[in-house]
Amino acid sequence: MAKVELKKPIVDEISASIKDAQSVVLVDYRGLTVEQDTQLRKNLREAGVTYKVYKNTFMNFAFKGTEFEGLTQYLEGPSAVAISADDATAPARVLAEFAKTAENLEIKAGVVEGTVYDAKGIASIASIPSRDVLISRLLGSMQSPITNFARVMNQLAEKGGAGAVEAPAAAEAPAAE
Repeated sequence: MAKVELKKPIVDEISASIKDAQSVVLVDYRGLTVEQDTQLRKNLREAGVTYKVYKNTFMNFAFKGTEFEGLTQYLEGPSAVAISADDATAPARVLAEFAKTAENLEIKAGVVEGTVYDAKGIASIASIPSRDVLISRLLGSMQSPITNFARVMNQLAEKGGAGAVEAPAAAEAPAAE
């Protein structure tokens, strides 16, 4: 069997992984201990992110002709790839958070929703909360005025209703004449 035939399944695996990906982040994992690597993989798995180490040439072939082709310039040295199909900011967020405690983990670059970012760009994307957090904040901000309105209406009802509030004002008006 030729070497190309042995490598094709791996390139196809990478291509299948990135096909529907919203984001892909490349990292240099040199210097991580086994314990740190295990913890990183666990954190990424919990966030729904696929994390694998591939040869750069395999990733280079898989990225060609896709929106991730801009990452090929960052394929130098040992590279691992974090891929997310659901949450576009999850790989950047988890990797940046982990890099705070593991100084040997270096984020190289990434593609988020079709745009290539360098390490600084990925760091800024990492500060964006997850989609679920953003939705809950939006719903909370929409719910707040409604809750306040309901609270005011409840207080008016406890005082005797809207008519009771207007009655003293109406009684004062004829006395002022």
